[in-house]
Amino acid sequence: MNGAITPHVAPAQPPNPTHEFSMQFTSTPRGAPLARRLVSHRLDEWGYPYDSTPNETITLIAAELTANAVRHGHVPGRGFYLRLTATGTAPSATLRVEVADTRTERRPAPPEPDGPAVPPADAESGRGLYLVSLLACRWGVAPRAAATPGKQVWAELRLPPVEPGDAAT
Repeated sequence: MNGAITPHVAPAQPPNPTHEFSMQFTSTPRGAPLARRLVSHRLDEWGYPYDSTPNETITLIAAELTANAVRHGHVPGRGFYLRLTATGTAPSATLRVEVADTRTERRPAPPEPDGPAVPPADAESGRGLYLVSLLACRWGVAPRAAATPGKQVWAELRLPPVEPGDAAT
């Protein structure tokens, strides 16, 4: 959670994830909250308790990305796909969430190299990716992998190594 933005880079797959969870969800108002709950539950199983900063941060990022997939990426009869990976082990790891939908023409702008643009105070929307920009170490947008049309929005949170004697988060 450093607020610094790394310029858009292709979403290289994590090298040999220690943990992986993936699932397809319906692009309905029920799909996004279910995805968020399952992300938090899976992180807890992986050693990041519900009330820990990594769990709360990745769950919030997943909530924003899945809500965007439902709102902006919805295609009737098609759902969205979520993938959560942890590379390394708790408490030091890289947590990554990827959300893919089948809408190709509605791509969010990639992150700004100078940092996120603050949405206008009177704007009715536009705060979700702003929050992702502030919370994630890096994030980006890429074409959806495989033969399916669409896009993938991903974000990563790198957790610092824990020094001996430090308390785990």
